[in-house]
Amino acid sequence: MTEIAGGCHCGAVRFTAIAEAEPALLDCNCSICARTGFLHLIVPHKDFTLVQGGDDLTSYKFGSKQAEHLFCKNCGVKSFYQPRSHPNGWSVNYNCLDKGHGLKPAITKFDGQNWEAAKAKLA
Repeated sequence: MTEIAGGCHCGAVRFTAIAEAEPALLDCNCSICARTGFLHLIVPHKDFTLVQGGDDLTSYKFGSKQAEHLFCKNCGVKSFYQPRSHPNGWSVNYNCLDKGHGLKPAITKFDGQNWEAAKAKLA
């Protein structure tokens, strides 16, 4: 396990987390992930700490309204959010981690355009 840190573009939102050194990332093709280039690193709630910027986050929900997408209201970057696929964890954007983290990820495609079938394959 490795401690990682990251945040949004402007630095208002910062977090730390504990992650596996060789994590499994999900590369989703749903309507929002495909447009933002979000690479999902799932971190259990207990292993994630929002260090600063809680008041700088704004929430967006769409579709099923089960996922809570959290964006920095200053720069617009979504560095983490609450996914519906993993209700007990945060999805951290691997692309928002600070450089030098040393993680060696394995990336798996996730067919978010066919969410129910793709989620069933994860179980």
